[in-house]
Amino acid sequence: MFPITIGVETVALLSKLDVDKHINIEIELDELDLTSAESNATYAQIKEYVWNKFELKVPTLYIAQIKRKCGIELREHYNKSKKEKQIIPQCTPEKEEAIMDALRHFKMI
Repeated sequence: MFPITIGVETVALLSKLDVDKHINIEIELDELDLTSAESNATYAQIKEYVWNKFELKVPTLYIAQIKRKCGIELREHYNKSKKEKQIIPQCTPEKEEAIMDALRHFKMI
């Protein structure tokens, strides 16, 4: 439409209507529950927490196993093995308790 111009500037007029009736609402943040986004920790955060508190390294596989065990929804992973008979290592009880502690810390359970 304007082949010579480099850019087009748009100006919008914002106006406030004079309103006679309005409601003031005060919300205390302490009263609000955690949103699902606030209560979810990343795998990296969980790993870091477990390392700092217990000095244990936990793989994401173990974290996923414990999340599944607790009923936390997991997304479908993209790197599935194509082998029919695959050996999947299971989480040790010591690491399971450490991961459970991390999930409690992040209020995921």
